[in-house]
Amino acid sequence: MHILLERAERGVVRATRLGAGGAGDSERAETIAADDLAAFVRSEEAAADRPRWVWDDTRAWYPPLLAQGVRVERCVDLRLSHAILRNSTLTAASALARAEPGPWDVAAEPELEAPAAHTAHTALFDLDDAARTAATVRPSSRAEFAAQEDAVATSTDPRRLRLLLAAESAGALIGVELQHAGLPYRADRHDELLTDLLGPRPSYGRPAVLDALAREIRDELDAPELNPDSPPDLLKALQRAGVMATSTRSWELKKLEHPVIDPLLRYKKLARLLTANGWTWLDTWVHDGRFRPDYVPGGVVTGRWATRGGGALQLPRQVRGAVVADPGWKLVVADAAQLEPRVLTGLAGDQAMAAAGRGKDLYEGIVASGAVEQRAQAKVAMLGAMYGATTGESGRLMPRLTRAFPRAVRLVEEAARAGERGEKVTSRLGRSSPLPGRSWAVAQSAASAADSTDADERRARGQARDWGRFTRNFVVQASAAEWALCWMAELRNRLTALTPDAPLTAAPHLVYFLHDEVIVHTPEALAEPVAAAVRASAEQAGRLLFGDFPVEFPVTTAIVDTYAEAK
Repeated sequence: MHILLERAERGVVRATRLGAGGAGDSERAETIAADDLAAFVRSEEAAADRPRWVWDDTRAWYPPLLAQGVRVERCVDLRLSHAILRNSTLTAASALARAEPGPWDVAAEPELEAPAAHTAHTALFDLDDAARTAATVRPSSRAEFAAQEDAVATSTDPRRLRLLLAAESAGALIGVELQHAGLPYRADRHDELLTDLLGPRPSYGRPAVLDALAREIRDELDAPELNPDSPPDLLKALQRAGVMATSTRSWELKKLEHPVIDPLLRYKKLARLLTANGWTWLDTWVHDGRFRPDYVPGGVVTGRWATRGGGALQLPRQVRGAVVADPGWKLVVADAAQLEPRVLTGLAGDQAMAAAGRGKDLYEGIVASGAVEQRAQAKVAMLGAMYGATTGESGRLMPRLTRAFPRAVRLVEEAARAGERGEKVTSRLGRSSPLPGRSWAVAQSAASAADSTDADERRARGQARDWGRFTRNFVVQASAAEWALCWMAELRNRLTALTPDAPLTAAPHLVYFLHDEVIVHTPEALAEPVAAAVRASAEQAGRLLFGDFPVEFPVTTAIVDTYAEAK
């Protein structure tokens, strides 16, 4: 059963029970005061036949429900689903895909933007109508749901799409729950880690360690006024000192020899830490013992998540010691090994590669197959296949990888060629890549013209290859994102089943997600069952995407007190 929630007017919500195809039963529609919505949802969630809630944006509806202690098992996030169905090759013939752009095509901010510090006092209708987007008509969620149901039903593969939309909407719920619960975080420990690395927190200016390194850099370059944070000034100072640098990027500086290189690399690393996760970050994002980043499910075209501030997807190793479980609790840290190569294995149905990764490290298995001699070579070759590297060590190893695993290499090569032709490619469950932009089309058109020049043709070939590298990786990365969504959705259900009547933060719950890694915060007594649930969920995600094809998705788990202990 589906229940559609819409805003009827200020302070009032309309709840409509929907039949097949999004049809509503008008006799069973009811209006509910916003203050009574949490009680209504709680009663429906307690029923034997729990509904799937249909709403325009999970980030608008779910936080105030969670703040009142109400969890939702399932939902349909219409905005996220629309973005998928609008662009998928599986729904290209649908009315939804062929319609003119409308309000659902606008990537709207949620009407409720809770502060990062907490979400406990958010209310559903806090915003005044005048603050909403001017002169717009709120799109009909009921009509949109009916259009989406039609698009899926008439698609070339409804089963795949239904799984993708369910996983995407589950991800939306998880994203809100992650922010609500927060990652356990010790501000005092973070301050200690920063002090050990940078020196005491300064009232102004650079910390002592950075200041000493800056002086050392100036001395080595004989540049007393140099600001090492200015790339143009730093590059000029390096070249004046005879250092043949062409940029100030760390990977290039590592290739050079000069007494300044070591302090400069240390400075850059510590300065990056200070900027991204220093004391200002601590003051802004950590409150009441929790780090609450604002996750954006589907924030990247491949379906990967993004964050709006906080940098949760780039939490550096130097500060992971500040992620500490509460007393009597543990962190279960789980990492999916070699996720993207294993997803490629399943996508291609490559039996040889599946055998190479069965019961062991995939890269070691590639070595054992005779394709390459060393594990490092196997990793370089696989990354080259997925990202389109054609030169250097990767380019040299590609023919050997192709001979050993022809199906896997052929899949990414075909995706690249499709991109070079300006075509879409599609993930395992149905998310499709965008088409290249106008500049790409202009370049290809200019190269095809009768009066085209060699420069026109080079530009067109270069842009075609660039887009081909994007589509080559898209099919793998987007499918890996789908596996991760299925993993988390299954894990969320299994965690709930461990303590079905407990509130979210009193039971084992997800607190962190990073592409192929999750952290669960759990009472110590349930740590082992949680670890088992993590592994079982990974196996189930593999079956959901690839059926009985024998590709394995091993997950390493660590039961620890701090995140730093897991790595």
